[in-house]
Amino acid sequence: MKRLVVVVDFGAGNLKSVVKAVRYLGFEGKVTRKARDIQEAAAVILPGQGAAAPALAELEALGLVEPIRQVVREGRPFLGICLGLQVLFDRTEEGDHPCLGLLAGEVKRLPPGLKVPHMGWNLVTPRASHPLFQGLPNPAYFYFVHSYYPAPRDPSLVIGETQYGLPFASAIAQGKMIATLFHPEKSGRLGLQLLHNFLRLAS
Repeated sequence: MKRLVVVVDFGAGNLKSVVKAVRYLGFEGKVTRKARDIQEAAAVILPGQGAAAPALAELEALGLVEPIRQVVREGRPFLGICLGLQVLFDRTEEGDHPCLGLLAGEVKRLPPGLKVPHMGWNLVTPRASHPLFQGLPNPAYFYFVHSYYPAPRDPSLVIGETQYGLPFASAIAQGKMIATLFHPEKSGRLGLQLLHNFLRLAS
């Protein structure tokens, strides 16, 4: 029986590419806006791009905040992508808005003088040995679209780093809660390998 991987639709995600990759890798992929689906999933993916405040408001309105926190508390595999990474922290400088508080730290705007959003291919250098990077080059190119970056309070959470005006965390892990600032679903073969590595946690 295929394991259910839920892709959360909170109005800010590149959902089709993510669920297509999940199904290609042999899992049952389902896009949902329902708390019950999240509660029953073997793994949850929260993809997103755009502004944090409306995305967080949508999660609240759909009643998905507590189910997402429950997934993390229970240690089920969870993957945040781009905005789905940013909303995991305590706060974001984007509107000085509170976030989900699952990770200690804040999300900051890229420094003045840089072209924003940071868009296109850039290198991710692993900062820790982690199963997410198994079978990938070191460093490896992934696709980015973002104007903000995470600043976790605990530097040991950073498993991947990228340089764009300054070095910043581009991949984070705490147990089976994993998040990437880049978009694996837009990153070709290497992105597919990374998603495969994540989904192995749900096997």
